Amino acid sequence: MATAAVVQDDLVEYGFRRTIITITAVLCALLEIVDTTIVNVALNNMRGSLGASLTDVAWVITAYAIANVIVIPMTSWLSQQFGRRNYFAASIIIFTVASFMCGNADNIWELVAFRFIQGLGGGALLVTAQTIITESYPLEKRSMAQAIYGMGVIVGPTLGPPLGGYLVDHFSWPYIFYINVPIGIIATLLTLTFVRSPKYGEKLKANQVDWIGIVLLSAFIGSLQYILEHGQQDDWYNDATITALTVVSGLGLFFFIWRQLTYKFPIVNLKVLKDSNLRVGVVMSFIMGFGLYGSTFIIPIYTQSILGWTATDAGLLLVPSSITVAFMMPMIGKLIQRGVPQTYLVAMGFLAFFIFTYWMQNMMTPDTGEEHMFWPLIIRGLGLGLLFVPITTLSLSALKGKSIGEGAAFTGMMRQLGGSFGIAIITTFLARFGQEHRVNLIAHLDMTKVNVQDRIHALQRGFMAKGFSPEVALQKAYKVLDFGVTKQSTVLSYMDVFLYLGVLFLICIPFILLIKKGKNKVDVSEAMH
Repeated sequence: MATAAVVQDDLVEYGFRRTIITITAVLCALLEIVDTTIVNVALNNMRGSLGASLTDVAWVITAYAIANVIVIPMTSWLSQQFGRRNYFAASIIIFTVASFMCGNADNIWELVAFRFIQGLGGGALLVTAQTIITESYPLEKRSMAQAIYGMGVIVGPTLGPPLGGYLVDHFSWPYIFYINVPIGIIATLLTLTFVRSPKYGEKLKANQVDWIGIVLLSAFIGSLQYILEHGQQDDWYNDATITALTVVSGLGLFFFIWRQLTYKFPIVNLKVLKDSNLRVGVVMSFIMGFGLYGSTFIIPIYTQSILGWTATDAGLLLVPSSITVAFMMPMIGKLIQRGVPQTYLVAMGFLAFFIFTYWMQNMMTPDTGEEHMFWPLIIRGLGLGLLFVPITTLSLSALKGKSIGEGAAFTGMMRQLGGSFGIAIITTFLARFGQEHRVNLIAHLDMTKVNVQDRIHALQRGFMAKGFSPEVALQKAYKVLDFGVTKQSTVLSYMDVFLYLGVLFLICIPFILLIKKGKNKVDVSEAMH
């Protein structure tokens, strides 16, 4: 325990070195997170130039996400094996080289393969960056360290779409990958020069490595991520692959937990979850990921498919929200340093998220203007600012030494999985609710009613004025009416999703306020073992 404390203090940096290390770590976290969302706006262009179907091109996102969640839980163990600085630098190099190869890909499966390799490098950047920043700051400034890291993590997903949109509109899709190369080279050089590795004892020999654990973890997380990404488009459990992978994922989880608890050298230290603060933080990270990635996913889709905006405009809409987060983070860090209970801040964050979702639900129409969405999105920024720093500082508050990296891996993985669950559930709900609302709306379209007949005749006359015959004009009038119904039913399904998201956040508030009592009982010396 004493040695853990010494290692802890050894890694604390001051002045210029700490500034450089912080910039490097945030830069790497940004690289990884921007790449999660930057691809979304370029999928159509990739389809065209690589001659791929929509299902094939979706693998560009899936492969990256699967590699990410497989590698995140193993980052702490890999850091110990190779030394943190070497592992961090190697991850940046893998990420950078894979980015270059993605831009040069000649067909869709080549691109998918390089995206998987990019994800293996990228997953490490996120958690290792968080551990490096946390350990570079003394204990009393930890909350400020999390605030700085949080700016990168929260701003990243919203930077992706506008940046991707700009590069695709003005250059071509490979440039969304090439942009990583110069940043990767700079980050590698800074890492090798300034980042230091802690000494955590001997590394394992090849025959001591838990290869079975790695296979089980990959089977569990990889299958789960596939199910979440492809569930809706493959019609969930009516598809044999989804059903088979659910069984694989369940068995993988069961045997992985058993293996980690019984093997002498586990790759993921599950014992770190004995710390009650970390357990609470892991659950809250999942819910935060659900809200962060879910809302980052749903808002651009609504603005592009319903309001007809361009990818760049849809991405830029989220920028004020990101600026609010960046502005909030240091202030929240200061509040925690002054002793404001983290649980109160988290409860306020969830309340802000509820206000955002309720406001969005009330304001959605087939022609909502940008000005109507400005303030709800500012509230979303406030909510994210209030959630991120308190949740991460609360999670890691009682951890020391190598446990910090292990704890950060759990919160990072759960945030990513929360996002995957969020997007999977939202896409399913949008499709199911859309069908329901369409059926209900069509039931109200009674052809015997005068106002329905007037509307169809008006549309028919409009098409006849453009030179169409009465029969063709009538067909087109029906099509316009049908399109209107589909659009309205889709808007209603978006409203439902926002309402359910709001209810989820509201339900969390009382549970978070109850945690306070348990949190105060945590014995710091016990958590350090």
